[in-house]
Amino acid sequence: SCLDAGYVVYSPAAKQRLLGVHPYTIDTFNLTSEEVAREMAIGALHDSDAAVAISNTGLAGPDGVDGIPPGTVCFGWGFRYQGELAVFSRTERFFGGREDVQLAAAVYSLTNIPLFHARLLRGERG
Repeated sequence: SCLDAGYVVYSPAAKQRLLGVHPYTIDTFNLTSEEVAREMAIGALHDSDAAVAISNTGLAGPDGVDGIPPGTVCFGWGFRYQGELAVFSRTERFFGGREDVQLAAAVYSLTNIPLFHARLLRGERG
């Protein structure tokens, strides 16, 4: 009852089609960027009645791409609050194998919900 939807969107086309990420954002900032993560979170909120959406986009490894090192993950936390959307984003780098990076990213994204929710309640954005 607390989970409305989940999206697995690896390709640029899927990010655009399912979450409304703009091609310009991908072309300008790269798939692994806070800008893309922010648009993914906003797209998830637009597609559901959820109050919170978390997104991530990154490189679990083993290789880097376009000068971005493996283990780099960009996150977006979107909140629906008082009729408006607020989005926070961060970039982190995790180490280890693909599964280590994926687990660390999942834990990081979930454990930071209270932090950004508190910031939202204080009137902070970003």
